[in-house]
Amino acid sequence: MMPVRYIGNEELFHDRRLEVNKRLAFIGVELKENGKFIEVNVATTISEAEERANRLKHKLENRNTHAEIFNYCKSQLLVNNYFHAVFEATKSVADRLRKMTGLYTDGSVLADTVFSTSTPLVRINNMQTATDRSEQLGLCYLIKGIFGMIRNSTAHEPKVSFLITEEEALDTLTTISLIHKKLDKAI
Repeated sequence: MMPVRYIGNEELFHDRRLEVNKRLAFIGVELKENGKFIEVNVATTISEAEERANRLKHKLENRNTHAEIFNYCKSQLLVNNYFHAVFEATKSVADRLRKMTGLYTDGSVLADTVFSTSTPLVRINNMQTATDRSEQLGLCYLIKGIFGMIRNSTAHEPKVSFLITEEEALDTLTTISLIHKKLDKAI
C-alpha cells in the first residue's frame, strides 16, 4: 500500500486503501493517503467502519461536489446506497427551486416556470443574447431530464428493478452538483 506503487493509478490506490481501512477501523488504525498509519478511535460497528471508509463519498469530495448533495443524501452515501442517494439528490433540486421562488409546483412545470425565457423567476445570466437564452433553457432541460430520468424512475420502480452502479451514481450526482453550482450564481 505504498503510494509510489500506484503512480498513474491513483483511483485503484484509493479504492484499496478504503477497503483496508474498513478492516483496520476495528483495531483503531487508519492508513492515510501518504501510506502512513495513524491511530484512530476503534470502530465498534460495521456501519461505523464503512462510514469512515466510504468510497463514493471520497470520490465526490475529490470532485468538489456541491454541499447540497451531502446535505440531502449523506446517510445514503455513507452506506453506498446509490439508488436512494441519487433519488434524494434529485429531489434537492426541486426543493431548492421551491425555496428560491416560493412556488409549490413540481417537475417539468416547476422547471419551465422558474426558467422561462420571457418571465424567468431565476436567471443564470443576464438573458441579453441568444446564447444567454440558450444557456437558460439548457439548464431548464437538464433539470427536467434529471427529474424524468432519475427522480420519476426511482419513485415508480422498486430498487431491485432499477439498478444504479457506483459509476452511474457518481455521474448523476456530479450532474446534480453542477445544477446546484449554477443556482449558486443565479439572479
